[in-house]
Amino acid sequence: MKLVIQGKNIEITDAIREYVHQKIEKAVSHFQTLTTEVDVHLSVARNPRINPKQTAEVTIYANGTVVRAEESSENLYASIDLVSNKIARQLRKYKEKRREKQLHASVRTPEVLPQEPVAPNLVQDRAPELPSDVVRMKYFAMPPMTIDEALEQLELVDHDFYMFRNVETGEINVIYERNHGGFGVIQPRNGNGHTNGKHAKTAQDHSVEEAASAMGHR
Repeated sequence: MKLVIQGKNIEITDAIREYVHQKIEKAVSHFQTLTTEVDVHLSVARNPRINPKQTAEVTIYANGTVVRAEESSENLYASIDLVSNKIARQLRKYKEKRREKQLHASVRTPEVLPQEPVAPNLVQDRAPELPSDVVRMKYFAMPPMTIDEALEQLELVDHDFYMFRNVETGEINVIYERNHGGFGVIQPRNGNGHTNGKHAKTAQDHSVEEAASAMGHR
């Protein structure tokens, strides 16, 4: 298992590194066969007098699935303890759902999606640049999945939204927690104002403003 530790506004000392190794390895000890890589991100506020929170974020890559947890407190070691316990619960939940799916899955021929050509130059003549307020970029594999599978992923990543590629349409969708309970799905519209797929109504029933408000918490 590959363990990567990074810090923001904090020096990763040998004592911190050893403590993270000890806690994370214990948390994933029963899930070694599922886990391929663990990324740990530790951060403290620039001005502790204003914001004393010290955050520990753990992202685990397990057989194509991303399991994530984050905890904050006024003590970094306490945050590491909290996030280690949380990620262990998340992994347990993932393993149980994976076992249930294997038990109830029926034998069927897998669907092969046709490959679509990709434009050789997506940037064209534009100079690639990021907005000035983008401070971190993440890259994830995005295998096609159903909305139900995306909902399962949402419950594992400790976020209130999850972006995925819809297996039915091949398009990028976002599933999110609604402010008043339940979940919504954002789908792109075609030029005629309609969305693709049998779940198209879901995207039109809830306003984009509500989705933006839900995602604004992160």
